[in-house]
Amino acid sequence: MNANEIRQKYLNFQKSKGHIEIPPAPLVLENDPTTLFTGAGMQPLLPYLLGKKHEKGTRLTDSQPCLRLQDIEDVGDPRHTTVFEMLGNWSLGDYFKKEQIENYFEFLTQVIGLDPEKIFVTCFIGNEKYGIPKDDEAANIWQKVFENAGVEAKIVEIDTAENGDKRGIKPGERIFFYNDKENWWSRGGGIEDTPIGDPCGPDSEVFYDFGEDKQDVEKYGKSHPASDGARFMEIGNQVFMQYRRNEDGTFSELEHKNVDFGGGLERLAAASIGSFDVFKISLMRPIIEKLESLSNKSYENNTDEMRIIADHLRGAYLLAAQGLTPSNKAQGYAMRRLIRRAILKALDLGIAQDFLKETIKPIATEYESLPNYILTNRDGALDVLEKEERTFRQTLSKGLKEMHKMVGRDADGVLSGEDLFKLQDTYGFPLELSVEEAFHQNIPLSKDYQQEFSAALEEQRNRSKTASKGMFKGGLEDHSEMSTKYHTATHLLLAALQKHIDKNISQKGSNITPERMRLDFNIDHKLTSEELKVVEDQVNDWIKEDLKVEFAEYDKDFAKNELKAHGSFWDRYPEKVTVYTIGDSKNPASREVCGGPHVENTGILGKFHIKKEESSSAGVRRIKAVLE
Repeated sequence: MNANEIRQKYLNFQKSKGHIEIPPAPLVLENDPTTLFTGAGMQPLLPYLLGKKHEKGTRLTDSQPCLRLQDIEDVGDPRHTTVFEMLGNWSLGDYFKKEQIENYFEFLTQVIGLDPEKIFVTCFIGNEKYGIPKDDEAANIWQKVFENAGVEAKIVEIDTAENGDKRGIKPGERIFFYNDKENWWSRGGGIEDTPIGDPCGPDSEVFYDFGEDKQDVEKYGKSHPASDGARFMEIGNQVFMQYRRNEDGTFSELEHKNVDFGGGLERLAAASIGSFDVFKISLMRPIIEKLESLSNKSYENNTDEMRIIADHLRGAYLLAAQGLTPSNKAQGYAMRRLIRRAILKALDLGIAQDFLKETIKPIATEYESLPNYILTNRDGALDVLEKEERTFRQTLSKGLKEMHKMVGRDADGVLSGEDLFKLQDTYGFPLELSVEEAFHQNIPLSKDYQQEFSAALEEQRNRSKTASKGMFKGGLEDHSEMSTKYHTATHLLLAALQKHIDKNISQKGSNITPERMRLDFNIDHKLTSEELKVVEDQVNDWIKEDLKVEFAEYDKDFAKNELKAHGSFWDRYPEKVTVYTIGDSKNPASREVCGGPHVENTGILGKFHIKKEESSSAGVRRIKAVLE
């Protein structure tokens, strides 16, 4: 069954259960400054989940195109995408857990034909502190559903994903209890961060099992539904909004309870063909085949490049067809980034001519069913994309010429970090392309090119005449409120690493977008899950303390020797530096040389969550984190 068939069967199935189909929302929502794009199927429905009456009634369903950039750098593996389509159904004070669970199981096993033996589920383990019981109701419903299908379904408590990585799964186990990091929904994240007055509640996630042989135990630990790795893929999440956060911080049951369900179409399609690679489904395969034809190379030998191109151009096309144009701000910058990353990967494949013209064709075909009120510029989308391609190719041409001039001027024929920074800052030649091109042409890079690049970047920040006005360049992609929040959180993360892991840790690079933050730092070992938790908890503690953030300008020597401010590139800083202090001036959480901008108080940051810790280069680790 292909993806288009699954979409239509899902909508027809939900309508047979009394749901009214509602049209999808645009990717760029009007009057919603909290997010760049529609990133979840429930996002346009949030006012109704919060109590507003919907004109179509209490049972709704749709299929919503979504775009999330949080995991853009993870695209290239078999399942991460920035673009996806979310199948959704909602009960606004109508049915609840029993009907939802039974209906979704029926859809999976009887409508699209998934093997019930390959379906695993998770439920909420409860929270004694707040008096919220274990969700035995959902677990027992699931157990009955599985038993009726002739499938053994033992219930087991795992609590945390880390425990599951060590324990794994025993025969017959199918229903797993986890804590609020895995199976609780609120707009703030976990239970502790549920906003006052908001509806919230446990969720029950559904996973498809692609087989134990798909699990890399050495890398990810033993397999279980919430584990990383290729064995299990989430194919649906049922949120049961049954509580409300009270003014005193406690929780009480709602009189009218809601259901919010979301299931990724791409992942359901992958499960239906028994492949853990979502790029082999019908929505993606025509794009991959076009890339194979244009490059005369196989997907199996060039998976990373082709996956990135297929994913990014889907997003770029949808945005262009909606009327967005590439720019250096907000949504336009994100769009430009998608296009240019795709072009870079096409160059790696040797595709230099007619790239977008040919590759966009199968993408446009796949989205012919989307209504014209969303894709208002369907006919002009290709022109927008090709114009950006021409502009970027000119940028690349100039950058390559300058790169070779720099190599010729250096006695040893080496590119330094300062050279790489000039290529990016003056000629618009991205760092990642410079590094890749140097590799392809056997041009050596200086040993410390990353640190040299970061130092040049930092020097530019501190010389910026706009620093005192709160403007900031470098690691941030824009000057949005979320980027500012993430920038402040980066300072807290670095301070927490220095406090709890090693006082000699310093920043080796950063990248901040409105969706996430990334910090590179020097250390000689992989951080354990326990170390990461200590660091994460420390950052959240500082956020809860609502610490004041202040800045002032000082002589460099005074900032370094008297204030003991942290700085990674003292020998390259100007004589006057700007120092940001977070917390009490006598005993601050963080005191660091920086160009800004920052929030005024840490309390507005939200919940800090580390998503991934990985190697960046020799002696340098990388943490990716989000604010929820």
